Amino acid sequence: LAKMSKVTRDALYDCVSGVLKGSEEKPRKFVETVELQIALKNYDPQKDKRFSGTVKLKHVPRPKLRICVFGDQQHCDEAKAAGFPFMDVEALKKLNKNKKLVKKLGKKYDAFLASDTLLKQIPRLLGPGLNKMGKFPTQLTHTENMKTKVDELRSTIKFQMKKVLCLAVAVGHIKMGEDELVANIFMSVNFLVSLLKKNWQNVRSLHIKSTMGKPQRLY
Repeated sequence: LAKMSKVTRDALYDCVSGVLKGSEEKPRKFVETVELQIALKNYDPQKDKRFSGTVKLKHVPRPKLRICVFGDQQHCDEAKAAGFPFMDVEALKKLNKNKKLVKKLGKKYDAFLASDTLLKQIPRLLGPGLNKMGKFPTQLTHTENMKTKVDELRSTIKFQMKKVLCLAVAVGHIKMGEDELVANIFMSVNFLVSLLKKNWQNVRSLHIKSTMGKPQRLY
């Protein structure tokens, strides 16, 4: 934990156990997500360069992420066999670039995969809608394993600076073990700090919380 100079290992474990304990005391009917909430300082979103970056975590933080495959024939068959939702070119053409329908599709799923042969056609078939929602499909080739690729998407989190000085990312869920959550949070914090211009000097506070739980202050 050398890099996380500002956060001790003990503090991290305390926070995580606090979050897990809170969710045990008040069990919900769904599996709560565990979120890392970040407040920044000494940062002017208007002037300073907005950062964005993605990092793949060690343990899948979002196993329920809804992913749809835009596939060629082979990928559609694979998706069908694996039980993933899929759409072929004809289905995409039927949307007819209708903004409302594309937006509805974008809301229905959290992420998209597209066969490499189809990827270039997406803007032509669907217009800029998915891109505007930050959900442009990830490329899927025939040498890649679809299930592995889906897991990769479910493990990848994105830090994106918008106009405000707060960000939140999903780093896990309450059914994960303490060590798994700690490993994910550790990776996430290190990666975020590496994106910031002045590293830790840009971090005002870090909190960890489950969907319905109280925030636990980490930094």
